[in-house]
Amino acid sequence: MATPSLKAASKLYAGLFGAPAALGLTLFQILPFLMAFVLTFSDARLMSRGTTDFVGLRNYERVLGVTMMVQNPIADEDGKPALDDQGANQFERIRNITRTQEKYDGFRPLFHWEMMDRRFVFLAKDPIFIKSLFNTFLFTLMVVPLQCGAALGLAMLVNAGLKGQTALRTIYFSPVVMSMVVVAVVWAFLFNKDVGLINQFLAWISLGQWEGVNWLGDPDTALPAIVVMSAWQGAGFQMLIFLAGLQGISPALYDAARIDGASGWQRFVNVTLPGLRHTIAFVVIVTTIAAFGLFTQVDVMTQGGPNNATSTVMFHAIQRGIREQDIGYGSTVTVIYFLIIATIAVVQQRYFANKSS
Repeated sequence: MATPSLKAASKLYAGLFGAPAALGLTLFQILPFLMAFVLTFSDARLMSRGTTDFVGLRNYERVLGVTMMVQNPIADEDGKPALDDQGANQFERIRNITRTQEKYDGFRPLFHWEMMDRRFVFLAKDPIFIKSLFNTFLFTLMVVPLQCGAALGLAMLVNAGLKGQTALRTIYFSPVVMSMVVVAVVWAFLFNKDVGLINQFLAWISLGQWEGVNWLGDPDTALPAIVVMSAWQGAGFQMLIFLAGLQGISPALYDAARIDGASGWQRFVNVTLPGLRHTIAFVVIVTTIAAFGLFTQVDVMTQGGPNNATSTVMFHAIQRGIREQDIGYGSTVTVIYFLIIATIAVVQQRYFANKSS
């Protein structure tokens, strides 16, 4: 049993060794976040000679301001819906309503749909933020299973004991150590509609029948293209983590499964996956947090376009806070986004903890 003096010495040494990390965390994480939180209540500009005023919750109202508007069709002299040349109902312009009705002041349309002879319009004070938040969640839902699945497959391939195992590790991990800017520029050329190798390869295997796709210029393909590039670039890091987890599984478990007549798939489901339970939880959480920080790929490859189809919350925050110099509003976006990510991370952690118990 440790004596009181030994316990005190252990605490002292722990504090001394942990002090540099705590100092760095405070200076570069906690303090900037507190400063950003204070700025959310102001109209601070990044480079302005004017005074900074307290605006209360105005920035939060602008970020989170959403509402729904229901429109009835325009009626003719007989009180019946007036139809256009295509036989569809006509509605008053949304811009006219937002400009004339006080309760819709400052709102802009995000999307709408028609149902039962009515038009339902979803309005937001910052529709680009809502669109960026949706794009970020969509990107995360696509890239996390793709990247983690590819990383697990590569780890199992490397762990299979094939010849050239060291070379394989180097090849798979090399994209991770490359600059994301360089990788994004290279893939932007690969995705080019006219001279990109991807379109040229697809045209070659289809004997010239493939028509070039504007991968980064089409709203339907721009975000999936960034997903593929991001998964390719980051899979090597998760591969090493999965590889360490695979090497921690006892070979005796696989030998016992083979003796019992288990197939390769059954060994994977009943031996490999349970053995990687904690590793999978860690990789999924880390990959999810990294996916929510998507910025560089978008900034280099698409600049948030086309038509905000690839705009993300981080890109939107930097666009507003740095490039448009509205640092108060940009800080508000980042604070709200931090709370969203922290909530998701806690939920994921508790989910995996409950499954492992």
